[in-house]
Amino acid sequence: MLSFCFILVLVVMLGTSYGNRLAGLSTLDDYMNICMDGIIHKDKPTPEAELFQKCTPWKDRSCCTKEITESLHINATWYNFNWNHCPQPLSPKCKGRFQQDLCFYECSPNVGPWLVKVDGMKIRKERFVDVPLCQSECDAWWEDCRDDFTCTDNWSRNFNWTTGTSQCPTGSYCLTFNEMFKNSTNFCEKVWDHSWKVVNNTDPDGCFVMWWQQDAENPNYQVAKDRALKLLQASSSLTVNVSNCFFVFVAILVVVIR
Repeated sequence: MLSFCFILVLVVMLGTSYGNRLAGLSTLDDYMNICMDGIIHKDKPTPEAELFQKCTPWKDRSCCTKEITESLHINATWYNFNWNHCPQPLSPKCKGRFQQDLCFYECSPNVGPWLVKVDGMKIRKERFVDVPLCQSECDAWWEDCRDDFTCTDNWSRNFNWTTGTSQCPTGSYCLTFNEMFKNSTNFCEKVWDHSWKVVNNTDPDGCFVMWWQQDAENPNYQVAKDRALKLLQASSSLTVNVSNCFFVFVAILVVVIR
């Protein structure tokens, strides 16, 4: 019991370490009204009169601005990331899919339950991990990109940045996505270092999409809400266990003093 309590208290202390705002999320509103801590993200989601092209679905409640969505569609690079890192540039349909994914990254107000703290990055202090992506979304993305070219399977970690922009790693060579990733699930999960976790469309916990009609409600909201409620329930159980450990320590202290 004592060893369990020691480990539990240590975990809580590490989780509430200095600078980790995520450790303070304690209500449903905390999880549902937060934006990722990135250099161009809002602090909290707010409505936008309009957003540009593939970012349009997020206008009612968005972590990005119209200006950002215009820039990510127009600029040849984003955060100095070079989409055309192989001699064969990305096809328009494949680049369009990555722009849609980028809209999610910049604009989604529903990633709170999947945020984790990261260190040593200039563009963000947090990232999302294992957000559940519907298999159908992943398959459509894959079909539009499988014949395009890349030189690495992990775009978050493997590029050479010594020039200030993303360059293919030394010794690598360009292959089709089909050759590099083999299948849709491996592609969606690995390309951004497990930001996404592909799940069946019928998964009882639901899954995320990257596009919906403007007059429809954001279908990702309920998925995020259900996940947040589960995290809060787990946190409540942890609080009870920590309290029990506190009473154990008090009881031991009383015995020692006597």
